[in-house]
Amino acid sequence: MKNFLNHYKKLKGQKIFYVQLITGALLLVASLFINNYANAYTAAHYSSGVSDIILDHLPTVDVQYIFLEGAITLIGFIALLCLYKPLRFPFMFKTVALFIATRSFFLTLTHLGPPLHRALFQPQSIFERFVYGSGDDLFFSGHVGLPFLMALMFWEIKPLRILFLSLSVIFAAAVLLGHLHYSIDVFSAYFISYGIYNIAIRAFKKDAELFNKA
Repeated sequence: MKNFLNHYKKLKGQKIFYVQLITGALLLVASLFINNYANAYTAAHYSSGVSDIILDHLPTVDVQYIFLEGAITLIGFIALLCLYKPLRFPFMFKTVALFIATRSFFLTLTHLGPPLHRALFQPQSIFERFVYGSGDDLFFSGHVGLPFLMALMFWEIKPLRILFLSLSVIFAAAVLLGHLHYSIDVFSAYFISYGIYNIAIRAFKKDAELFNKA
C-alpha cells in the first residue's frame, strides 16, 4: 500500500505530468467521438458479406463471453495497471487514442457487410455495447489489435508481455470462430498496431519516457 501511495505522492508539483495527462485524456475523448461517428457511417453504408478462405472452413461458435466480458475485463485490467503507476496514464491515453482514431479512419474506407454465418448476440450493458460497436465495424479488429498494442507497450515486463500476447491470440481465435471478423481484419491488426506503437513512441516521446519510468 505504501508503494502505491508513493507513486501518487511523487506527482505533487509535477505540472508537466498533469498537462500531459489532461492532453491525453482530451485526445482519448476526441477519438471516442470520432469512433462513434465512424461506426454510424459504416452502419449506414455497409454492403453484403463476402466469402473468406478461413471462415469458409470454420464452424460458427458462440464466443459471446470472450468477445464481450473478456474485452471488458481486458480494459479494466489495463486501467488497473495505470492506476497502480499513474505515470503510465499520459502515454496510455494518447496511444490508445491514436489506435482508436486510426481504426475509425479505416472503418470509413471499405463498407463490407458482416461475415456470413456470424454468431448473433445482443450486448446488454453500456460497456458491452461499447465493446461490440456497431457490429459492422470490421477493419481492423480492435479485439486483436489492442492486447497486441499493450504487449508492445509492456514489452520489458515479461509476465505482462506474455499475458497480452496470449490474450491477443485468444481474441483472434474467438472472432474467427464466431465469424465476427474477416481473417484480413485479424491478421492486419498485428501489422497496423505495430505501426501505431512506433508512431506513438515518436510522436509522444516525453509521455513514453514517463511510461517507462513508472
